[in-house]
Amino acid sequence: MLDYALLSALAAVIRTGSFERAAQRLHVTPSAVSQRIKLLEDRLGCVLVVRGQPCTGTAAGQRLCQHVERVALLESELRDGLPALEGAEEPVTLRIAVNADSLATWFIAAMAEAGNCLFDLVLDDQDHSADWLRTGEVLAAVTAHEKAVQGCDSHPLGSLRYIATASPDFAARWFADGLSEAALARAPSLTFNRKDRLQALWLEGLFGTDVARPTHWLPSSQAFVDAALAGIGWGMNAEPQVAGLLRDGRLVALAPDRPLDIPLFWQRSRIASTTLAGVNAAVLRAARATLQPPPPPEPTRR
Repeated sequence: MLDYALLSALAAVIRTGSFERAAQRLHVTPSAVSQRIKLLEDRLGCVLVVRGQPCTGTAAGQRLCQHVERVALLESELRDGLPALEGAEEPVTLRIAVNADSLATWFIAAMAEAGNCLFDLVLDDQDHSADWLRTGEVLAAVTAHEKAVQGCDSHPLGSLRYIATASPDFAARWFADGLSEAALARAPSLTFNRKDRLQALWLEGLFGTDVARPTHWLPSSQAFVDAALAGIGWGMNAEPQVAGLLRDGRLVALAPDRPLDIPLFWQRSRIASTTLAGVNAAVLRAARATLQPPPPPEPTRR
């Protein structure tokens, strides 16, 4: 039988990244946490935690951590049906993968509405966030993939609209003769990280091909907006973040009639359907209030 006091210590170390923070979460001493981890490793005959700054889980440690979190979810669903158990445990923590632009524009509203749970958010590009579901490291994800991951349900959220934006001075300097491949090959652009293909997708839609261009690497949604305002480069900014700046003339759209719409989907595990029901409803409402509506389903053909 697994000892859940030991497993809780393991999960706390892996999720907080240190023995000291794990001890604070569990209301014990760091020495007690260390002893529990050592005892668990001795019993299982393998290393579960890589000691460092931060501490991380081995493959076996991560699997056990996921198991503990799923047990906590199942227990939370039991409490919903057994009033005598209410208040016996802390709020359940939900680990969710979300892209940075959704977090910056609409996902916080869903968190605020979701109720009595804690969030452990993993930031990743919408084209890659579903990978976290496949490995079992998260319970739900905002993703660009419509096809449901095995064991999950998929719901369309709508499309996050992006506008190619720059400061008026930047546009006047680099695109005085219009938007062309030659001008874009010289003008500094903004890229979130190595997974970010938004600028490439927009250029492919505009010219039929990507354009090799100089770029700044800025892994922050707000930094993207700030860099555009400062005239550092042009980039694809989420419309909800820049709509007011475009109205005020502090930013300009490089091609106002050519936005880029990225469809998003909410995929969630079926393991904890009751616990996630409130979060699911909150996410769908928040997305509906901000995103472009999803296209109507295609008619069924006989």
